[in-house]
Amino acid sequence: MFRHTGAVWSSGTEEWKSPIKPPKPFPVSPPSGLNPAAEMLLRPLLRRAAACSGVARAPALADPPAALASLLLASRSYAKAKGGGKPAASSTSNRGKVRAKDPRGVASADDADGDDLGGGGGGDDLDAEFEMPTDPLPPTYDPALDVGPGGRPLFAFTDTFGSFAHRNANVYVDFTLDEWNAMLPEGLPAGMMKEFQETRRCAVMVRKSFLDLRDNFRRIVDPAITTNLKDIKKQIVLDGPRSCGKSIALAMLVHWARTEGWLVFYVPQGKDWTHGGFFYRNEYSDLFDTPVQAAKILQDFLKYNETRLQQLPCQIFEPISLGEGAGVGKKKGADRVEMPEGSTLYDLIQTGITNTHASVGVVIRLRKELSLVKDVPVLFAIDQYNSWFTFSDFQEPVTVRSCRPIHAKELATVNAYRSMLHNDMMVGAFSHSTAVGKLRQELPDVPSDARLMFPRYTLEEAETVCHYYMRQKIIRRESFSEEKWKKIYYLSNGNGSEMRWLAAFV
Repeated sequence: MFRHTGAVWSSGTEEWKSPIKPPKPFPVSPPSGLNPAAEMLLRPLLRRAAACSGVARAPALADPPAALASLLLASRSYAKAKGGGKPAASSTSNRGKVRAKDPRGVASADDADGDDLGGGGGGDDLDAEFEMPTDPLPPTYDPALDVGPGGRPLFAFTDTFGSFAHRNANVYVDFTLDEWNAMLPEGLPAGMMKEFQETRRCAVMVRKSFLDLRDNFRRIVDPAITTNLKDIKKQIVLDGPRSCGKSIALAMLVHWARTEGWLVFYVPQGKDWTHGGFFYRNEYSDLFDTPVQAAKILQDFLKYNETRLQQLPCQIFEPISLGEGAGVGKKKGADRVEMPEGSTLYDLIQTGITNTHASVGVVIRLRKELSLVKDVPVLFAIDQYNSWFTFSDFQEPVTVRSCRPIHAKELATVNAYRSMLHNDMMVGAFSHSTAVGKLRQELPDVPSDARLMFPRYTLEEAETVCHYYMRQKIIRRESFSEEKWKKIYYLSNGNGSEMRWLAAFV
């Protein structure tokens, strides 16, 4: 017999005996003698602790009576108690889920793996799942259904956002997904795509805050246009609470500018410039080159603007320095590339796409070339702009066992496009969904008066939104009332995504 640290191994019986006693089962019921309020608060906590300690689950609740079965099945908040709160599989492709939030305001992950307590549902389960509507939608346009607040039309039939005045605001413009992708081939914001998927329609609301943004840049190009704006800004930073519509407004601004014939440099995901791929320190500029991101930047800019770029000649013919290529190192026998006389901006971009060593240098040269374009208005539109003022995903080795985080301003591409201290039209939208963190009020290389606070939904806009959700069957028409949509508005404080989440409970 061998002994080790109090445990016993018996070679004859071949069994392991441990002196450690198994833990006692966690109590499932609250102690007696408590008042009803304390007992009600302790019961769900004890059930969760019992589940974590391995105690058998409480027996499921009995099925509802037959008189209530049809009512529960028809209710959108019925969580299918037999399935542990999980909806049955369905062949419908556009089904979504809405999760009940816990007291901290975030959706719990416990229900994702089926570990929620009490398979029968009940009042103690805070992680129940709810189904989004999957009923067939009515015809795309129906005058009897397309009615907004006060009997006004809910949709406006137009191909551009340029025809709207402030008196025509708070209506929806409906495009197909293919039309959106054709105008914004660089990509659509994540919040816009989520809105499209859950409402099952690719429509956006024209808000007065967007019209102010549009009129600001329209007035710069055509000063003869009269607007209600007092101050005109060439550089704007869109800031505001989360899910207030900054990214969607920026995408709508790019859509409008391109229909007007402008040349727009649109970056829907600025965070991608600082994450992923290779990075090298450039010995000439002492900045870090990211050739993978540079090639992607050039390809995206060429998707919509190819025809226009073929008509714009290059105005700078200095040699472009070559750096290290993506995973291939330096190019032997050459350290720069020449742009011949008569080259166009399209030829410049093709040089950066086909030659990985020149991609970063071409992106930097393109920024200078766009500042010299006078034949057509040029607009720089950067989403997730706040990610360019924090640390990137890259780290530089300092010693054998330590690394130094690289700031976004040390990346050559970000360094060339981040500054707003110039005379070009530029708008950057902050994204608080990227976990960048709160930045200081005064940002480097940004004018002090450039920040514009973008508002959440007003009460008038929220009424239009709720009518649109009723039109798309997120809100049941028989349950819709002024009292209920105002509850949604005040509970969410005008937050767009929270209003859409709460609408399923009406």
